[in-house]
Amino acid sequence: MSKKNKPPRPEPETLALPPCGVDSHAHLDLVDFDADREELMDRAKASGVARTGNVFLGPKAYRDNRRMFQNRPEIFFILGIHPGNADQYSPEAAQDMRQAFKTDPRLRAVGEIGLDHYWDDHPRELQEQVFRAQLKLALDLGLPPVIHCREAFEDTLRVLLEEGLGGRKLLWHCFGGDEAQAKTILGHGWHVSIPGPVSYARNEALRRAVAAIPLERMLLETDCPYLSAEPWRGKRNHPALLGFTAQAVARIKDLPVDALWSTTGQNACTFFSLEDLPCPRT
Repeated sequence: MSKKNKPPRPEPETLALPPCGVDSHAHLDLVDFDADREELMDRAKASGVARTGNVFLGPKAYRDNRRMFQNRPEIFFILGIHPGNADQYSPEAAQDMRQAFKTDPRLRAVGEIGLDHYWDDHPRELQEQVFRAQLKLALDLGLPPVIHCREAFEDTLRVLLEEGLGGRKLLWHCFGGDEAQAKTILGHGWHVSIPGPVSYARNEALRRAVAAIPLERMLLETDCPYLSAEPWRGKRNHPALLGFTAQAVARIKDLPVDALWSTTGQNACTFFSLEDLPCPRT
């Protein structure tokens, strides 16, 4: 079929999902959404996404951008210094974050924090120092960390265990690993968040991993504006498109998509200590 005759992509509203979904990880404060942020947040609600976790990449982003969501109670907050920004960590930044967590009840987790060995220009020793410092902050505050791990599985695991996170509440964000890695994460009592690439044709290893992850340990995310699920791959991602990730996961788990949607939404509410959604338990 030629591109000219290719059928249009389905819009997320047509999935008719119940208002029980939770996008556990989004970056709606980025400039990618400046032109239509309000419209897209409305579309998320119309597409069954009841809550969205907005991840602020550092205390300055939080300070400057939280006002974007002042009239959006469905948005909860996550705050941390990404490993790619490790050079922005300082005692002052750490104090700013600590104060924010103590005063803003919408802040529910420390993240995304971790290790990223994909880029050569991010010194690994500095990344690890900043990662450890923020894990200590999360433990001090009694809040769960949200983990970024890119091509650094063994080192990330080592740091987490050395810092005493085994058996504690923790979310492995944007999981893209294989079944063995998933089982290691689950073996330490942690949760896993599944992104859009689970729908990509060549990601068979990720689909096998998702098949092995118990539903009660699973959350869904967009990581928008990145990593749109099929059939929107290559286009800007946004929370309304989360339903297409849910479709892909439901096929893997051989479940009705509504059941998968509701259960992962409730899982997110429990993980982030949010009020339960009015969805049937499955």
